[in-house]
Amino acid sequence: MESDLWTYKDTTVGDIDIVGFKVEARDGDIGKIDEASYDAGASRIVVDTGPWIFGKKVLLPAGVVDRVDTANEKVFVSLAKEEIKNAPEFDETMGFSEDYRTSLGRYYGERTRTTAGRDRL
Repeated sequence: MESDLWTYKDTTVGDIDIVGFKVEARDGDIGKIDEASYDAGASRIVVDTGPWIFGKKVLLPAGVVDRVDTANEKVFVSLAKEEIKNAPEFDETMGFSEDYRTSLGRYYGERTRTTAGRDRL
């Protein structure tokens, strides 16, 4: 699951500039995409949650992106608002180091298994 976590499920996402698109969790709007990466096996988005959780930015692995609605400029993710709210805050100083990626992979990997119904936390 770890390698899939950093890869977009929809292979056409790399052809679309999704920066600025709104992000919809399973239970509602969570913010806008501030940055997007399309690196093979290391793709991710940075979401600015704005006033929803006091301006926190979170890094989401590409594997949590379920679909992109280009007509309405929305990206739908497989996580609930609470899971995103409790996610580690995006740390720009860490870059995308192996340690940071591993830490995020543990957090999001547990949640993607839960939403897939395989494991329960």
